Amino acid sequence: MTADRLSRWWERTTSKRQGPPPQPLPSQAPPAQAEPAVRSRRRRVVTATGVGGAGLLGISLSTKAGSPQFYLLTMGLAGTWAAGALGSGPLPLNRAQGQDGAQRCPVVMPVLTGAGAFGLFYGAARLARHIPPLNRAIGSVLRYADDGSTRLVLLTAGANAVAEELFFRGALWSLVQDSHPIVKTTLAYAATTTTTRNPALVLAGTATSVIFGLQRRTSGGILAPALTHLTWSLLMLRYLPPVFSTPRPAEITHAAYPTRCRGPVR
Repeated sequence: MTADRLSRWWERTTSKRQGPPPQPLPSQAPPAQAEPAVRSRRRRVVTATGVGGAGLLGISLSTKAGSPQFYLLTMGLAGTWAAGALGSGPLPLNRAQGQDGAQRCPVVMPVLTGAGAFGLFYGAARLARHIPPLNRAIGSVLRYADDGSTRLVLLTAGANAVAEELFFRGALWSLVQDSHPIVKTTLAYAATTTTTRNPALVLAGTATSVIFGLQRRTSGGILAPALTHLTWSLLMLRYLPPVFSTPRPAEITHAAYPTRCRGPVR
């Protein structure tokens, strides 16, 4: 038997023993085919949630401070952000991996980052008091913390802080993460806050979106930006209102007429 015949005989016998080449398992094919469908569904959910959330935000900040409608609308807004984010698909929570290989939840640094962001905004707010348009804009927002229940204000603010991160740094980020996600999520958040017609909220939302976006990119998940946002919001509501507090009408009247007779008029 020549070398060529021996080689062909070996190939025939080997192919018979091995059988036909393996075919991909059915479970391996869908991901590549389902990816466009998954992205299309996420895009529809994110778009609908963004439009609905922006509308609710504008309506909630046009209601009377301390009214039941305000609390119902703001809690409904948080529910809208959260439901849309969770309904759009899986969201990365992220657990940071230490040098020893153990998985750890990033907690301390996000909280410190939120506290540091509050310090910067607190200093900027004190300067904004001397700029009449910003002074009025910030004061109009903080009246919601002054009037009504402090607990309910903190509850709704905390719920919206976490829900916004689920949506903007979670669902929306996952949709645009292939191309400048920080820029796109920041522009989306700024556009959302324009429905409030409040320049202070637009400026604050734009600046904080950059901070939260950097947190999302560094940590790889939504836990870090959610903690940072929550810390920043609670500190702002706790310490900023006294800076922009204005006298009540009764206080103004008493100051203007300190010697007013308290007895019956004769």
